[in-house]
Amino acid sequence: MARNDYPEKYQTLIDDEIWAFIDRSDSFYPPDTAEKSVEQQRAVYNDLCRSFHAGRPQDVTVTDNNIDVLEPARKIPTRQYFPDGVGFGEDDQQPEAIVIYYHGGGFVVGGLDSHDDVCAEICARTKYPVVSVDYRLAPEFNYPADFEDALTAFGVISEIGKDIRIIVCGDSAGGNLAAAVCHATKNLERKPDGQVLIYPGLGSNLDQGTFIEHAEAPMITTKDTKFYKAIRTGGNNDFFKEPTCAPLNDTDFSGLPPTVMISAECDPLSGDCKDYQEALRAAGVPVSLVNEKGLVHGYLRARHMSSRARDSFTRIVEAVSALGKGEWPYQD
Repeated sequence: MARNDYPEKYQTLIDDEIWAFIDRSDSFYPPDTAEKSVEQQRAVYNDLCRSFHAGRPQDVTVTDNNIDVLEPARKIPTRQYFPDGVGFGEDDQQPEAIVIYYHGGGFVVGGLDSHDDVCAEICARTKYPVVSVDYRLAPEFNYPADFEDALTAFGVISEIGKDIRIIVCGDSAGGNLAAAVCHATKNLERKPDGQVLIYPGLGSNLDQGTFIEHAEAPMITTKDTKFYKAIRTGGNNDFFKEPTCAPLNDTDFSGLPPTVMISAECDPLSGDCKDYQEALRAAGVPVSLVNEKGLVHGYLRARHMSSRARDSFTRIVEAVSALGKGEWPYQD
């Protein structure tokens, strides 16, 4: 779509740098992609990710490993990022924290490569190891497969780093999974020490609020969101009663870890963060929310071509760093 084809309000809300990002994204991933086959969507998304890949910082070591699961028998692929000199060897400095990252992609697309550079940069800038989790995708594997992989990965990584703080982080669908892990473990002794959620979908009503206000937003529409919701669950709406599918549908938000959320103003999902913030506040959970002005869903890929996206990514890194140290530098 051309810039003028989008609703008029976005002409003033969005600056030229982000429009350049949208135009470049649309050239790979046009707005009607959700109507294509899953195989076609994955091919388009993979091309998009390769185009925006910014490379890895030189002071990060990367290895791929599998988590072996016995029942049902399967492997969960992971990618591990270690800053130079930090690790679990005799000559290594033990990390202050470990970051578990769950990638976005509507529970349908994405994997270890799609957010590779994002994870590498978080690792380099925080000096924390980052573990990216390649959870099972729909429609081959419907919910709760994605959540089960996310939770299993958290459990295994927690055992490896028994006395180390664990921060869960994710964008979009990955933000949902990070929150779901927190809800599933909130009453356990071992649970995440913090969560950083980047424009997550948390399960609110798709027929109200920002899903109406930003129904035709660039990068993702409410129609797209409904498509991914249906394909994730195989059309079974009863799943959304579960907080591990829709964290906003939990009945008790106490016991959750300190939470930092970063949403995008021009994104139908942005209202989920506001609703989640209110629920956490009411439960006495430390929570901070920044709704980034003029940004759109998926803007992490614009961090090297947009000052707004770059500043937001710095806020994300700072949040991960602070929570990893057990600090809370926020006023709200």
